[in-house]
Amino acid sequence: MGRGKIEIRRIENSTDRQVTYSKRKNGIMKKAKELTVLCDAKVSLIIFSSSGKMSEYRSPSIPMSEILDKYHKYSGKKLWDAKHEALSNEVDRIKKENDNLQIELRHLNGEDINSLHYKELATIEEVLENGLTKVHAKEMEFFKMLKKNDRMLEEENKRLNYILHHQQMAMNGCVREMESSYNHKGRDYHHSQMSFPFRVQPIQPNLQEAE
Repeated sequence: MGRGKIEIRRIENSTDRQVTYSKRKNGIMKKAKELTVLCDAKVSLIIFSSSGKMSEYRSPSIPMSEILDKYHKYSGKKLWDAKHEALSNEVDRIKKENDNLQIELRHLNGEDINSLHYKELATIEEVLENGLTKVHAKEMEFFKMLKKNDRMLEEENKRLNYILHHQQMAMNGCVREMESSYNHKGRDYHHSQMSFPFRVQPIQPNLQEAE
């Protein structure tokens, strides 16, 4: 008895649907790997489940970008819209500009200049001389700023020394005044002690002896 045909339609039961998806996904992944090994085919397979989970397989011998380029070339279909295409062109332009800057930087460092013509070497020399002139100008500006700061610090130091000197003189004057006042009070006190009046009491007769 032959196997009956299964009607291809959406499986309503979510559990059965998930089981069928898992089995058939693994089966098609296995077929893709067999095609790669047996037939030396370049295979790229991308699957999204109903929940949005992605599964993929790509032949190890070719990157995904090259497969997409081949698809774009042979199918004639645009994989990106105008916005993405413009962005891709801008990225390519920036990469090319960066490569050119890297080459110029090596030339400025004296690297890879054997193949350059005289005019190219003269241009590099002019660029270096202009850069050196700007560096010297910046150095002079920096030195002038340092000298200005040194003068300002020196003037501030003189001002502080002047203030400190006058404060010390004022303090010394106060000390001398205090010492003078103290000595004057000491002499007055000593004089008052020396000039203390003594009274001599008259000797009273002993009345008992008189009797």
